[in-house]
Amino acid sequence: MIENPNSKILRQSALYFILSLGALVMIFPLIWTVSTSLKTKDKVTLRTIELIPDPIALENYTDIFTNQPMLRYTRNTLILVVASVFGALVPCPLAAFAFARIPFPGRKLFFGLLLATMMLPYVVQLIPLYIFFDRIGWVNTFWPLILPRVLGHNAFYIFLIRQFFKGIPEELFDAARIDGASEFGVWWRIAMPISKPVLAAVSIFAFQFAWNDFLYPLIYLGSNQQNWTLSLGLNALKGFEGNENSLNVMMTFSVLMLIPMLIMFYFGQQYLIKGVSVTGVKG
Repeated sequence: MIENPNSKILRQSALYFILSLGALVMIFPLIWTVSTSLKTKDKVTLRTIELIPDPIALENYTDIFTNQPMLRYTRNTLILVVASVFGALVPCPLAAFAFARIPFPGRKLFFGLLLATMMLPYVVQLIPLYIFFDRIGWVNTFWPLILPRVLGHNAFYIFLIRQFFKGIPEELFDAARIDGASEFGVWWRIAMPISKPVLAAVSIFAFQFAWNDFLYPLIYLGSNQQNWTLSLGLNALKGFEGNENSLNVMMTFSVLMLIPMLIMFYFGQQYLIKGVSVTGVKG
């Protein structure tokens, strides 16, 4: 049965309209945030919706660097980002390769325990971890946030990379071993170069988690403003009096926090999709 071309065009037009409407609904909060960040303080208090502010207050983006220690907040956040990305790219692939390709006693048991940690609610871990770090004197320092990230504490990254390694033909690893490569050499020269998509994906995940993380910095850095991250600095604006607690200042801060994530997603979306999708090729 030949489909009527007019009905096909009508169906596709309706589909595009629905998708465009959904995209507009999803992107409207971002548009509103950018618009509010460009408004003056008196314009923010108006109840009318004004997506294109008049006048446009570009000085909000310079004033926030004057009124807030943005550079210090950014430096502290980048410390956590670097630790998270390092942990996702070095310890996690090492553990994933061991679980995927190196037979050792109790491998299935240890991998099952690793997966079990993903099922624990994060709130269950908060109190014992805080007590532990408090007793060794690490509270109000970066160490409770840096050390677990550097050591690759995220079981989901290990699971994702392990699934990718399982999809690589074993013949490639055997050929490297016949040529005299050690297990570390097989991991470094064979597994890692092939795994660029999944490594890019976990790097984006690690960057996003560390950049936006609010709870753990609040717990371990809450009383030390010198170590505050961007998320803590943004949250603190709600408690200030005068110009600092104006909504346009908060939105300006939010836009500045969004820019690195948007850039990261724009350039890494193809790796993110490919890296996640190919991990399901083999179990």
